[in-house]
Amino acid sequence: MSDQALKADMDEVVAPTAGLSGGVRSSSKHDSGPKHVAGEAVYIDDINEPFGTLHLAPGASSIAHGKITKMDLSKVRSAPGVVCVLTADDIPGVNDVSPAHTHDEPVLPDGIVQFYGQPVFCVAAETRAQARAAAQLAEIEYEELPAVLDVAEALEKQLFVAPPHVMKQGDAKSALARAKHRHGGRIEIGGQDHFYLEGHISFAIPGEDGDVLLHCSTQHPSEVQHNIANVLGRPANAVTVEVRRMGGGFGGKETQAMQWAALAAIVATKTGRPAKFRLDRDDDMVMTGKRHDFIVDYDVGFDDDGRICGLDLQYAANCGFSADLSAAIADRAMFHTDNAYYLGDVEIRSYRCKTNLVSNTAFRGFGGPQGMVAIERIIDEIAMTVGRDPLDVRIANYYDTKDRNTTPYHMVVEDNVLSELTDDILKASDYRKRREEITAFNAESPVLKKGLSLTPVKFGISFTTTFLNQAGALIHVYQDGSVHLNHGGTEMGQGLFIKVAQVVAEEFQIDLDQIKITPTNTGKVPNTSATAASSGADMNGMAARDAAMTIKNRLIAFAAEKYGVAESTVRFVPGKIIVGDKEELAFADLIKQAYLARVSLSATGYYATPKIHYDRESASGRPFYYFAYGMACSEVLIDTLTGEYKVTRVDIIHDVGRSLNPAIDLGQIEGGFIQGMGWLTSEELWWDDKGSLRTHAPSTYKIPACSDRPEDFRMELWSSGRNVEKTIHRSKAVGEPPLMLAISVHRAIADAVASVANHKVVPALDTPATPEAVLHAVADCAKRMIENAHSADAAHSMAGE
Repeated sequence: MSDQALKADMDEVVAPTAGLSGGVRSSSKHDSGPKHVAGEAVYIDDINEPFGTLHLAPGASSIAHGKITKMDLSKVRSAPGVVCVLTADDIPGVNDVSPAHTHDEPVLPDGIVQFYGQPVFCVAAETRAQARAAAQLAEIEYEELPAVLDVAEALEKQLFVAPPHVMKQGDAKSALARAKHRHGGRIEIGGQDHFYLEGHISFAIPGEDGDVLLHCSTQHPSEVQHNIANVLGRPANAVTVEVRRMGGGFGGKETQAMQWAALAAIVATKTGRPAKFRLDRDDDMVMTGKRHDFIVDYDVGFDDDGRICGLDLQYAANCGFSADLSAAIADRAMFHTDNAYYLGDVEIRSYRCKTNLVSNTAFRGFGGPQGMVAIERIIDEIAMTVGRDPLDVRIANYYDTKDRNTTPYHMVVEDNVLSELTDDILKASDYRKRREEITAFNAESPVLKKGLSLTPVKFGISFTTTFLNQAGALIHVYQDGSVHLNHGGTEMGQGLFIKVAQVVAEEFQIDLDQIKITPTNTGKVPNTSATAASSGADMNGMAARDAAMTIKNRLIAFAAEKYGVAESTVRFVPGKIIVGDKEELAFADLIKQAYLARVSLSATGYYATPKIHYDRESASGRPFYYFAYGMACSEVLIDTLTGEYKVTRVDIIHDVGRSLNPAIDLGQIEGGFIQGMGWLTSEELWWDDKGSLRTHAPSTYKIPACSDRPEDFRMELWSSGRNVEKTIHRSKAVGEPPLMLAISVHRAIADAVASVANHKVVPALDTPATPEAVLHAVADCAKRMIENAHSADAAHSMAGE
């Protein structure tokens, strides 16, 4: 980016530009919003199918682990409508779609199946119904091998998809030995299905010379392009991937679109006919990865004020049968073990466990939520042990702005706003008064109990794999002043496209409706990173601005020369350009003049995130450009006789810096919070003893419904927010951080459960906190309270004797 652009970023005003329709900071509607309402938004399954389109269906393994001893597909091949059947032998290039090139994730297995439901062959037929029916006719025999279905067993047997990793600061062992108080335990954190409205789908159109155009529901078009080229045995320029919009991604389409895209591409190039692979919802849930479930073991030392003196913590992540992105995900859980808290003497160990389950993958937060759940539960248990309000223990452990400000990975926290945010949410939520009221309510209510929790979020923004922090853009300005915008980011409902368009509108000072938002296409912007890590607007906004600035600077130079004025006197204002005191031109008029003068009106843009670096060997560096912060206060009501509960009130203040689009950001905060609440409360994944996923449909897997939304839901963007780093218009990322605000709901439920035993017993409440889990935790708390009372009576009796 040019020095002029950076200076403009530094000097910009907070308010939207007056007279400009759709610039930055305006709450412009989502570009797809009206189309969604009208049913006109085109997703891949809505694209008109060319004549001869084939439809694909998978043939799935019926065991979790074993050798294929016989696979007779003769009946499949002779079934009505079947045109093509693929096995591992039919893959023309490399039989691998692993994102990290670990070569452990085949397109189709060659002799060994590694999870129940793994696709072992693929059918292409004239209709989808014919393909699905034919897939059921396969005759497959196996020699079953031992299957590891539990992360604890994998840890015990030392089965890993990637090497363990250690992160430490200070001397945790010595600090624990010196601590006045010490507490240890185990936390089990459940996984989560992405449950996007649009499942995985790829539509391959064959071209000349064996080339293929892939319409693919993916967050990472470039990686799909490169991997499918390898599968086909072709160079990357033979594959073009296009994405206009996804019906949800949440990380699940960062890597796992590749298998379905590969099979569609193979069929298309093999038969010369278009090929579509749209997974059924049940198949999607069975055959694609989830959020990693974790087992966390910890040993924490602390003083009378609840301040942590030392922490030893071990993560075991259930990665499934292959590596996928598990190493980076497990790393980010380690990065977010601290959340908002200074851990001076800490050792964190992480094990990436291999099981015979579907390979788990990216999910909103990318491991960070699991790390935060662990430390927030530890904080609550400390508070209960020392008899203090959990919020006061949180505040006592906050990062400082002067000395207690180094993370376990040795990055200095330079943008700490925790204290200011806490002050603001204390006022907004009236936490102290409500805490007193809830205590009084619980004392008088034997069955219904209330809980309250206020938790912070500090979330690092950037890809922790440094080279991924880059983005590109392409802008054309046509002779009539209309603008064609393209960049490497993908739209999955989060509002990225409208935000980037607003950035370009702001730069050119034109109305938003003059900008055409176009599909992400690897033929326009190459070698892009996934739309992930909450960095879509940060990076693509900067790249688009860079491209716009290039064209704008050409126009300024042209106007200055044509009208004989200094470049500094050429100003872009809403809808027009003022050239010194000589001329006032409409944007389209200047564009026409520039074209006739042979000035280039097209430019590429590029951005690479500055400052970041990380040495994984020493587990130290600056993996994040900045941190996003937020605070949530949640109140719940539970029924101790049934375990049922409801969230009665939520207060959220979230820091998005200087928002590019307040309406979009508020939507992201609300959606992220509700999705996080679902993960922590109702969304339970369950596999039987054969490794078959039984919660594989809406009938057995409960995502939050409209009725689960808090009765009283108060959200606001932090009015004091401003990014200290030179991000796009000083905004902050908003995609992932709000999900972790929902940890306050889980801790509020635990607070309500603990009230059964007058907060003298630590509730054994893991995630998800389903009504059954809450009921068991209530019973356990009541039982242990009675046992403790009996022990105390016995001790008093002995003392009396």
